[in-house]
Amino acid sequence: MSLLSIENVSKSYRTHKAVDNVSLKVEPQTIFGLLGPNGAGKTTLIRMITNILYQDSGNIILNGVKDSERNMFIGYMPEERGLYKKMKVGEQLLYLAKLKNLSHKQAKAQIDYWFEKFDITDWWNKKVEELSKGMQQKIQFIATVVHDPKLIILDEPFSGLDPINVNLIKDQIFELKEKGATILFSTHRMEQVEEICEEIALVNQGKIILQGDVAGLKQRFKANHYQVSYSGELPSLREVMYTVIKQEPGELVLGLNSGYPANEMLLSLMEQGVQVSAFNEILPSLNELFISQVKAKNAETAAG
Repeated sequence: MSLLSIENVSKSYRTHKAVDNVSLKVEPQTIFGLLGPNGAGKTTLIRMITNILYQDSGNIILNGVKDSERNMFIGYMPEERGLYKKMKVGEQLLYLAKLKNLSHKQAKAQIDYWFEKFDITDWWNKKVEELSKGMQQKIQFIATVVHDPKLIILDEPFSGLDPINVNLIKDQIFELKEKGATILFSTHRMEQVEEICEEIALVNQGKIILQGDVAGLKQRFKANHYQVSYSGELPSLREVMYTVIKQEPGELVLGLNSGYPANEMLLSLMEQGVQVSAFNEILPSLNELFISQVKAKNAETAAG
């Protein structure tokens, strides 16, 4: 059973349809990437999941709950950070945890746990405005997960973080997933999605135009190109089962013709005297998929 089920959801602002009959399912204990260009409808969709906005039509069901009660199962870290600058860090986290129905004792224990984990035990009495942007990001993350939500929604969680703290937060995301949480991850940084997410949905102009597991999508849209690293002189190649796409000293990119297996191409190269040192299939990056699918959909819309 899906943890989050979005069924034929639409939302319009006057004449603009921000979300157009979107359906998707997010399975329990997965890291799901919600992607799309600016203005695609991602933020509107997230705000409907979190009950900040209400859909015009359709259903959003989380953990079997359809209405506003689902907020207790959600931890949301918005792109626009929402900490009170003048408030002390510890008092602020206690307040936010109690809003999620934790008792004072439960909230204090959870905050102490995360302070120890992030090695920030001396931050309790610091005001938020005294912290750097990266430090504030850690506090925002703790506020998001302090009540052990079933669904954690992270919108650009690494913005403003240095590489060390990016890895720190990334490790916590993986750990929370292993402990049972489901993470909905929204960003425009495709390399982060590729590293973190198991499944993705690509939103454009209010519609989902691509959805599936990352590995499967790469296989689906691959071009049957292979990178060959070699040493020594390159003999004259007989291009029967492949086409040379690119040739540089020590490296070839070959396009495998339809109907031929890759291992036969490799065997043919070696039989022709190519001293192969590495042989790799070239799969499209998520960034390439993102650009190609958005361009194709926009061209289709313009033609229509």
